[in-house]
Amino acid sequence: MRITRVLSAGALLFGLAVSPAVADSSPSPSASEDSGAPTEAGTSFRTATEIEQGQTATASGSAGDYLYWSFPADAGQRPTVKATVKLPDTHAAETWQIDVYDGLRRRQACQYGAQTRTAAADAASVELTCVPRTVRAWSEQWANDPLPGTYYVRLTVTDLGTADLGLPVNAEIRVDAKDVGGSAAVDGSLAEPLVPGIAVTGESEGDEKSDTAVLSSLEPDDGWASGWWSDRWVWTAVGGVLAALAGVGGYRLT
Repeated sequence: MRITRVLSAGALLFGLAVSPAVADSSPSPSASEDSGAPTEAGTSFRTATEIEQGQTATASGSAGDYLYWSFPADAGQRPTVKATVKLPDTHAAETWQIDVYDGLRRRQACQYGAQTRTAAADAASVELTCVPRTVRAWSEQWANDPLPGTYYVRLTVTDLGTADLGLPVNAEIRVDAKDVGGSAAVDGSLAEPLVPGIAVTGESEGDEKSDTAVLSSLEPDDGWASGWWSDRWVWTAVGGVLAALAGVGGYRLT
C-alpha cells in the first residue's frame, strides 16, 4: 500500500510538471489570428489594398513611397486607424503622416490621435493614430461629413533627408471601429454607399447581372446600412409611453 501511494504521488507531480509544457507548446490563437491579412500596400487610390476592420495588415516599402489601404465603414461607426512604421537601424530624423479619405476621396480630419509624428534619429519605429468623425448616414451636399462606404488610408513620410530616401521600411496598419449608436443617428440615408464601382453591374455566366461592386469586394459584416437600428428607437418608444402616461394622469387629475 505504501509503494502504491508513493507511485501515485510521483505520477501526480510528474503530470503537474509536464502539463505547463504541453500547454505552452500549443499554438497561440493570437499568433494565427491575422494569418490571412494582406502583406502589401497599394501605391494609389485605385490600387489600395483592401483590409477588414479588426485586421492587422503589413507592408514593405521604401522611405518616400506612398502606401494606400482601404476599408469599409458604415453609418454610426467611428473608425480608429493605427499605423506603426518600423525604421532602419540607422537614419536621420524624419516625419511620418497618416491621412484618411472617404469614398469621394475627401480628406477627413482626425478628431483624436497623433496624425503626424517625427521619429528621432536612429529611432526604431514611429506610431501614428487617426480617429475621424463618426460616419453619418446622410449629409448635405455642401458638407464634408464622412459618409458610408469605402475609406482610404495613406501613409507617407513628409520630412526626410536626402540620404535616407529609399531606405527600406516596414509598416503595420490596423483599423477598428466603435458603434456610437443613436446619438449619431440622422434622418435620411444614401441610395448607395460610396463604394468604387457601386454603379457598375457585372455580368456573370448565363448573362445574369449582379449588383456587386466590381472594384471593391469588402463590406461590413452585417451588410451596408446595418446600423438602421439604434437605441434612438428605444428612447423614442420610451418617450411615447411616458407621454401617454402623463396624458392619462393629467386626465385623471382633472
